[in-house]
Amino acid sequence: MKPVFLHLAVALIPLIMLFSCQDKNNDDPANYPEVDRFAKLPADIPKQSPETDDHPPILYSNDYEAPVPLGSGINSSGGEDSPFIFPDGKTLYFFFTPDVRIAVEKQILDSVTGLYVSYKINNVWDTAVRVWLQDPGKLSMDGAVSIQGDEMWFASAREGYTGVNIFTALWNGEKWADWTYAGDRLMKEIQVGELHIHGDVLYFHSDRQGGLGDYDIWTTTRNGASWSDPVNITAVNTPGMDGWPFVSSDGKEIWITRTYLGTPAIYRSVKNGNTWEEPEMILSQFAGEPTLDDAGNLYFIHHYYKNSVMIEADVYMARRK
Repeated sequence: MKPVFLHLAVALIPLIMLFSCQDKNNDDPANYPEVDRFAKLPADIPKQSPETDDHPPILYSNDYEAPVPLGSGINSSGGEDSPFIFPDGKTLYFFFTPDVRIAVEKQILDSVTGLYVSYKINNVWDTAVRVWLQDPGKLSMDGAVSIQGDEMWFASAREGYTGVNIFTALWNGEKWADWTYAGDRLMKEIQVGELHIHGDVLYFHSDRQGGLGDYDIWTTTRNGASWSDPVNITAVNTPGMDGWPFVSSDGKEIWITRTYLGTPAIYRSVKNGNTWEEPEMILSQFAGEPTLDDAGNLYFIHHYYKNSVMIEADVYMARRK
């Protein structure tokens, strides 16, 4: 059961037509469409809540309070997905699409599906705004963000490229710019999937050969413009799916998504010296894609299902005690 962004982006591959590849930006904000993502929400899907949830997330750890959804500045009756929280807990990036039931070739044209950011002001999450990572008028579906300092890594299906690829962008003090293809070394040789950047180490999931099963967690290390051969973190991998890694700022915890009893579940592994310990389950039942602030608060995606059909996804938080 794959998260919303990956499912939509993979389905989008046949739609993306090959144009001349462009890495340089010509992004006058006046050329971007006005975005009101709430206006695109389906009328027949009421906003879900813990009270209407048939399959609420199940917490297994005493380290956390019961998980709750974030506010209306972020969550809607559509699909919020692929969150990334800043270390200070005041900036949250996420992917959004208004109706997860709609075919992806229509979503990509709706002008609202894509990457958003919300800021926590006076302890309230403000209304999220669209983050543009493509030239005006060009097709793209962007998400799965990892940010370190002034560098953003993100996944994108876009004009000029075949399939879903990884790109980088740089913060210029006002916006993310200079988005650049991560290169064939990472995409075709190492076969990087969704990732987390920590120092010069890229943690990522991949079904590349040499793994233990489905997705495995791997690392590759940057040395200037070069990337090392990938290393499988065997201590955290299983013959099943182990994906969507997040590493704490101190490098002592790695959080991953696995499948448990048929739905996504969140696991944590703690580093003991140079060794990763056996991962322990923290949350189960349609819970995945963990991201943490430096206070240890856990943010994740919870999928709502009715009659075995996904109708919504929200960003949840479990506060560290």
